Amino acid sequence: MSADLSWRKVKLYYDSNEACAVEDFNNDGWLDISAGRNLFLAPDFVPQPLRDVGEHGVDYAANNGEHAFDVDGDGLLDVIAGSFMEREIYWYRNPGNADLARGKLWKKRLLEVTAEQNEITFLRDMIGDFTPEVVVNSWNQNNAMLFWELTDSGRERRLAKNVIGGLNGHGIGFGDINGDGLEDVLFQGGWYERPANPRQESWVIHEDWNYKQAGCPMIVVDLNEDGRNDVIWGSGHNYGVFWMEQLQSSKGKTQWKEHVIDRSWSQAHALLWEDIDGDGNEDLITGKRVRAHSGNDPGASEPAGLYYYTWDRTKGRFDRHEIDSGDAGTGLFIRAADLNRDSWKDLVVAGKSGTFIFYNEGK
Repeated sequence: MSADLSWRKVKLYYDSNEACAVEDFNNDGWLDISAGRNLFLAPDFVPQPLRDVGEHGVDYAANNGEHAFDVDGDGLLDVIAGSFMEREIYWYRNPGNADLARGKLWKKRLLEVTAEQNEITFLRDMIGDFTPEVVVNSWNQNNAMLFWELTDSGRERRLAKNVIGGLNGHGIGFGDINGDGLEDVLFQGGWYERPANPRQESWVIHEDWNYKQAGCPMIVVDLNEDGRNDVIWGSGHNYGVFWMEQLQSSKGKTQWKEHVIDRSWSQAHALLWEDIDGDGNEDLITGKRVRAHSGNDPGASEPAGLYYYTWDRTKGRFDRHEIDSGDAGTGLFIRAADLNRDSWKDLVVAGKSGTFIFYNEGK
């Protein structure tokens, strides 16, 4: 087992927002943080207004995605965001350094009206043109699986709809399941096989599993180096983090063997696969999504926690390391980036326990 990393925790803000992005928004060479209503500029990360974010239910902020992208091509990173119940996806225009210094709100512009009952919003290159598309996962299985391509419509940027398939479900992931070199789309009820031309050809659905209430994202990686990609997933609203070993296919259907990573805590909704200990191998970072269903999930009253797991290939197991216990959990995203330029990747999480930076101070 490798030595644990040391972490320094800084709480930036407390609200119900569950999404964040880490990018250089003012082009000064330092990474900043956007998280719901607030922008946090480096190096001090003092909150200042970015946009209005509504609320619904007991403790939900209307934000299921926070993604930095230069929508209008002016050299400044804007924010693309969606919501859980509202159908609209908006982009928020970066006003430039002068107005950032004054704390002005970013102008809100509609990209598209999409589906209802959305779980999470991702940016992902779905057509291989090195430009990301908007992908929205829905917990409603009857909502189509779609991706939305940024287009020019007159003087406005809009989204064009592309259909992946008619089934959806809680949880989403991206990776090559069948080894054909093309990235497939995973969800709770199986996976969609990506065709050579994802805009015009049909995506074939393979209902090869049912990972009930899978987290976001599901991670695709060949853990045991047998030439077949495996799947790591967390139970977003129950106990358990698992890796599914892909076995030899049988009669055209993928076969899987379940391995338990950790069943001691619940609501592993957000996962990240990133090398944070500097050994050249990716680690699994995850934690409890605090009050994921407003306190109504199994284990919701138990303490929050944030962890990383190192993979021991020789023993075929993950070893757990604690980042924080009892205070900070996750929301929908975990971001890793070297915020203070010390060559160690730090972590940013935003959830119902607050928005935090965990500075990685090495071993």
